Amino acid sequence: QVPLVESGGGSVQAGGSLRLSCLTSGITFSPYCLAWFRQAPGKEREGVAVIERDGTILYADSVNGRFNISTNNAKNTLLLQMNALRPEDTAMYYCAASLYRCDNYWPRVSQYHYWGQGTQVTVSS
Repeated sequence: QVPLVESGGGSVQAGGSLRLSCLTSGITFSPYCLAWFRQAPGKEREGVAVIERDGTILYADSVNGRFNISTNNAKNTLLLQMNALRPEDTAMYYCAASLYRCDNYWPRVSQYHYWGQGTQVTVSS
């Protein structure tokens, strides 16, 4: 079973919105933190937002105020509401889960034990 499965990507014009979902039921253990990452062609994978088990939420500066991360525990789902999208938000978006608390290490790819296969988001100007 694939541990994490993303959905909800697509194409949208600048200023539009998308909501990404990540089904986490494939993880055996309850993760300490769940995060969204993105990777544009030719660029490194970067952290977008994280939510810790205690409810702590952090965002990358580039999306703060526009994106909202949340969980629906009843549905074992991690969500990312993306508003006011910009062309520079175009990337493959991945969800990730860590068995340890992330704290300030949350943007590090190496912090995470489980990854999804990604969902493409394309924003046109």
